Amino acid sequence: MCTYDTETVELEGSAKGPAGWFPVTRAAVYVDHPHHAPFGHTLNIDFADPALGPSARVAVELTEEAARALVAAITAALDHAPAGLASGSTRV
Repeated sequence: MCTYDTETVELEGSAKGPAGWFPVTRAAVYVDHPHHAPFGHTLNIDFADPALGPSARVAVELTEEAARALVAAITAALDHAPAGLASGSTRV
């Protein structure tokens, strides 16, 4: 069932699309019918920079199990990194 609930978060990062790298300033996360994945419903994440238009978007469609595994992997990677290493304070 589609919830039509969308969570958005402002981000600082980069993504690579068909035209190359672009800034990522927002992510939208929602459960809906996928456009490509062969499942009835997926957790969908759109990484985007709305200021650059619709071409500055990378979409991900994950099963519930894959989404939960990704959350666990992200948490583990951040927990194992030295404090502050993954923050924006170490810009190059």
